[in-house]
Amino acid sequence: MSHPRRWWILGVLCLSLLVLVVDNTVLNLAIPALMRDLGATPSDIQWIIDSYVLVFAGLLLTAGSLSDRYGRRRLLIVGLVFFGGASVVAMLAAEPWQLIGARALMGVGGSLIMPSTLSILITVFDESERRKAIAAWSSVAMVGVIAGPTLGGFLLEHFYWGSVFLLNVPIAVLAVIAAIVLMPETRGSVRKLDPVGVVLSIVGMAALVWVVITMPTDGLDPLSVAVAVLALGGFVLWERRAEHPMLPLRLFRDRSFSGACFSIVLLSFGSGALMLALTQYLQFVLGYGPMRAGLALLPYVVAALMFNGLGAGLGKKVSNRTLIVVGLFVLAAGFGVLSTLGGGYTVLITSLIIMGVGGGLAGPAAYATLMGAVPAEHAGVGSALNDTVQQVGMALSVAVLGSVLAGAYTATMPETAPEAARDSISGALALGDPSLAATAKDAFVSAMSVGSFVGVGCSLAAALVALLVLRRTSAAGAPAAEAPVAGAPTAGTPA
Repeated sequence: MSHPRRWWILGVLCLSLLVLVVDNTVLNLAIPALMRDLGATPSDIQWIIDSYVLVFAGLLLTAGSLSDRYGRRRLLIVGLVFFGGASVVAMLAAEPWQLIGARALMGVGGSLIMPSTLSILITVFDESERRKAIAAWSSVAMVGVIAGPTLGGFLLEHFYWGSVFLLNVPIAVLAVIAAIVLMPETRGSVRKLDPVGVVLSIVGMAALVWVVITMPTDGLDPLSVAVAVLALGGFVLWERRAEHPMLPLRLFRDRSFSGACFSIVLLSFGSGALMLALTQYLQFVLGYGPMRAGLALLPYVVAALMFNGLGAGLGKKVSNRTLIVVGLFVLAAGFGVLSTLGGGYTVLITSLIIMGVGGGLAGPAAYATLMGAVPAEHAGVGSALNDTVQQVGMALSVAVLGSVLAGAYTATMPETAPEAARDSISGALALGDPSLAATAKDAFVSAMSVGSFVGVGCSLAAALVALLVLRRTSAAGAPAAEAPVAGAPTAGTPA
């Protein structure tokens, strides 16, 4: 049965998620200001981003398991308080290393917030309304794409860069108050704590993300690889034998769960670093101010929001598998258009609108498929696992594709250019040479085209995984091999 205050609760969950989305979109927009005012190098920028990802991904499984045991609302509130406090620390940073440390603390808060939002959602909505609720929840990311850059752009144009982190504080405070007033506490079945699983998962995931982050610049560190393999391998073996495992590995036997997971991680890998480059493109290449750069993405957000709602409605008539595959093919087409980028806004926004359509079709279906396969008592850890694979995909993207983009940029720049200009477009523009600046802009656009082709490949691979792994379903969501059951739920049913 759905909870009587479920739509109010959904509002609280969306507000909680908004604080994470706004922070990430604002941070991307603030990259030029960080390079200019804080003296951050491209390596510093990568660590400002990756320090959050490292901690966030390392703690997600543990946070999800703890929320199932001790209360999802409780962990959500603790996470919001921690995230807001760390944002204040970030705002006061005077050196790049201080901001990196503050971002790591924010990763702790984010790891507590993220699993709770989706796990609470699936426990307060029944299957007849779950798809619609997931569509609204996932639309928050689109709202943040505009709200973050618009508000953050205003602050960046009128105040110093640290003020962008101030945005997180009132949102977190409001979400905490609303959670206390409106939200019931939900827990999974009472299980003993799995301390061995907690330690192995934290060590293993942190080591894995560390390997991914450092590999492009330092190569494979044998010690880090060994720690990741031993810890994650030990985690799997322990969870298979543990009487009360923190992660029920049987979830991966469900093709709906595993197929949705792998599709999402491929998509995260394909788009992560490229989306990071978009804010730099708008500001460095097109010369937009921070606020204008945020508003320039408005058509993309509108398209994504419209098709998020359309995708939720189509889910009652079309199977999740079909929506996911079609949406991913549309995303691949969007990346294909982006690969033809020639230094103008028209091609950019056309490609992003196409991507918004594809993401709107695939998003609600993918989340409904994945979470529909998770038992209610494991909702927290199931949501955390989904978030974990996304963050691993993002870490891989920033580390690997970030290096590919940087390498493509440097390779396109003439060897006679100053070293600072060959290292980054911001370095080239800072030299004040119009001819060199034009060359750097062309090189950056060329590098984005290379990244776009990777996005095409990852989107197509994700579509292929969804096509081959997810079960075929009827329009009502029943497996095609079986006769549909009269009165069976049609929305939110695993594909």
